[in-house]
Amino acid sequence: MDKIARIDMGAAGGPKVTVGPVGEYAGLGGRALTSLLIAKEVHPLCHALGAENKLVIAPGMLSGTTGSMTGRLSVGCKSPLTGTIKESNAGGQAAQVLARLGYAAVVLEGKPEGDDLYKIFINKDGIQVIVDNSLKLLDNYPVIEKLRGEYGDKVAYMSIGTAGERKLLAASIACTDPELRPTRHCGRGGVGAVMGAKRVKAIILDDAGMKMRPPVDPDKYRDANRKFVEGLRKHPVTGEGLPAYGTNVLTNVLNEAGGYPAYNFKGGQFPGSEKLSGEAQAQLEIDRGGTATHGCHRGCVIQCSGIYNDKDGHYLTKQPEYETVWSHGGHCGIDDLDTVAMLDFMDDNIGVDTIEMGVAIGVAMDAGIIEFGDREGAIRLMKEVQQGTPLGRVLGSGAAVTGKVFGVERVPVVKDQALPAYDPRAIQGIGVTYATTTQGADHTAGYAIATNILKVGGDVDPLKTEGQIELSRNLQIATAAIDSTGMCLFIAFAIMDQPETFQALLDMLGSFHGITMTGDDVVALGKKVLSAERDFNTRAGFTRHHDRLPRFFYNEPIAPHNQTFMMKDEELDEVFNW
Repeated sequence: MDKIARIDMGAAGGPKVTVGPVGEYAGLGGRALTSLLIAKEVHPLCHALGAENKLVIAPGMLSGTTGSMTGRLSVGCKSPLTGTIKESNAGGQAAQVLARLGYAAVVLEGKPEGDDLYKIFINKDGIQVIVDNSLKLLDNYPVIEKLRGEYGDKVAYMSIGTAGERKLLAASIACTDPELRPTRHCGRGGVGAVMGAKRVKAIILDDAGMKMRPPVDPDKYRDANRKFVEGLRKHPVTGEGLPAYGTNVLTNVLNEAGGYPAYNFKGGQFPGSEKLSGEAQAQLEIDRGGTATHGCHRGCVIQCSGIYNDKDGHYLTKQPEYETVWSHGGHCGIDDLDTVAMLDFMDDNIGVDTIEMGVAIGVAMDAGIIEFGDREGAIRLMKEVQQGTPLGRVLGSGAAVTGKVFGVERVPVVKDQALPAYDPRAIQGIGVTYATTTQGADHTAGYAIATNILKVGGDVDPLKTEGQIELSRNLQIATAAIDSTGMCLFIAFAIMDQPETFQALLDMLGSFHGITMTGDDVVALGKKVLSAERDFNTRAGFTRHHDRLPRFFYNEPIAPHNQTFMMKDEELDEVFNW
């Protein structure tokens, strides 16, 4: 990956492509590249949907290689949802293909005049930007079906649905999985709205004629990858729980822990959780001829996804993730997996973040728009988003906007991004991450659940404040580094518990680039990324006062533990004091 493509969508006479050397971004990938480029090149006070913003698409440092788990793609920009810097990543095939084509990043710049819609085709011969208005107002599944007829099945696709075209703040960017379904989404922060603002509907990536990226030391890389895979397979989370039940294995775990937010964060347990559990979901998938074990990209050995069929045995959607099952399930008082799966399909098809969308519907329920538990009503609200009605545009702009429009007091957002499926009153560590992460409430930014609940990497009591600041700090640093490698974040379970697996990861990075990598190097990379992100946010007007949870978390105790979020403001201000 020795080059960066810049596509000026607003150039005089039509979009202009410039390809140049990677330059100062050499050696970077994923989140490190997106965040450092955005922090340097985008004005922090620009309008996120304007010409000054940039959309950076970057495979990871190890993407496009024979290494396992290396298929994550990062997309970065200034977020129209949060106003902060944003990196959102996804699996699927796009990262591997883009990396093998030699691009460290593709940067969409400017904004075209008029209402033409574009697709971008990238292969070994270069980049074409093509007007294709036949794609207008198509959702993701029809878009991919149409493009497959033109470009075939041996490519990877990225696309936006109608939500991205309409520049809704919850809009996502879809990446196709190995079966070319648009199921893997850069979901958080409204990155799909930025792609829509650039008038880009789809990106087609064709690596025909290209080879795997070669490591500097092939023998050492092969040996390190073997040890790394062995470590993943022997860890109980990555080798047993996730392959068998997917991420939704967490439903029963979190419900039992009292940290499963129900009815728009009014309680920490949901009576219908067993009906929504990963165990129930996996059995249903198998009974209907689907599968509970599936990789979102080639080279995945954890295989935490699955295929969910409807009652007649026909494909409906990929296995809904834990956060999706919660946001459309317990959060909304819905205990039916078929309803959740239909909503998941609609999210992917329309192109919206499942967390943001589910939380927005729960907030609307709290406002009395429909009742909690109303399955058909939830589907009806999603159809409003798909049709672009005024109500649909409100909901598709996320939980914060929905709360403001309907006068709801209990709106679970930080920096206007919806909280995921863990209540910070029952799990104090994740509350620290929600409050302080650079990108709005995000569980993946520093997954304290690992240590607070699953006891991976140690044991920090989730109901106490002691140790939570250091835990979140260390996890945020590590996550920023992992997000830069192209590795799936789930590798963290094994590398936190197994020193030899962490060493294998270091050896993979080192042998690929011909250097010696240490744990200190990983920490330094994570800190570099976070420092750039925080600097951007500071220049965008964010202060320590934005690193707080909504007041109801401090004032409303939650059952069954009957406690509030207890971290002091001055403690939260210490997270980034390293």
